[in-house]
Amino acid sequence: MPFQAQRFHKMQQMLGDTLSTLKGTVSLLSNPSNTLSVYDIEDGLRNDKATQLSVDFIKAQPGMDALIQDRYLAPSPDLDALLNYPKGSLGHAYATYITSHGFDAAFYRPIEVKDDTSYLFLRRRQTHDIWHLVADFGIDEESEIGLKAFELAQTRSPMSVLLIAGSLVRTLFKQPEQLNYLLDRIAVGYRIGAKAQPFLAQRWELAWEKSLDQWRQELDVEVMPVYIP
Repeated sequence: MPFQAQRFHKMQQMLGDTLSTLKGTVSLLSNPSNTLSVYDIEDGLRNDKATQLSVDFIKAQPGMDALIQDRYLAPSPDLDALLNYPKGSLGHAYATYITSHGFDAAFYRPIEVKDDTSYLFLRRRQTHDIWHLVADFGIDEESEIGLKAFELAQTRSPMSVLLIAGSLVRTLFKQPEQLNYLLDRIAVGYRIGAKAQPFLAQRWELAWEKSLDQWRQELDVEVMPVYIP
């Protein structure tokens, strides 16, 4: 491809990425429950330098080399089968969590795995609800942002930074009475995420029978109560 054509193609890609990020950010600020906006933001940041630094940070963590080389991905879980696992196990807790809230285990936007970045995006999307359970975060908006703070500590994801910042701004102007609770969830999420072993390196689906308590102990997850000063 001639140099001018390459430069034009790169400019088109940059413009598309920027528009995707802006679209997702505006949509998410107006409607925080719109999951698709998160994917617009993440997809728009895919070629950003901060994302590549995040990928490098993740790849340097213990256990990530083998996972990335294997491109390990699990099939959609059989929730009925998992409900037969012992109570307290990750499998039973996960199936109960999904079914009791009316969630879809395959809720996330699929992405074609072309490189390490797209693989890590997909794997993180696939295991989002497992992270909720093991890190012990609820499903309210503030707890979702707390989990993003946990994710930021674990992955240095620029998307997490944008979501946390956007949530703080939105809460400050639209729900200031919730600010203390949001700050608590962010502080707790980052603290336990920085201390815990890398969640992305885990092949959770190969040990559904392991208890949540055992997972937390092995990964050094500190479950902390909600505190609002």
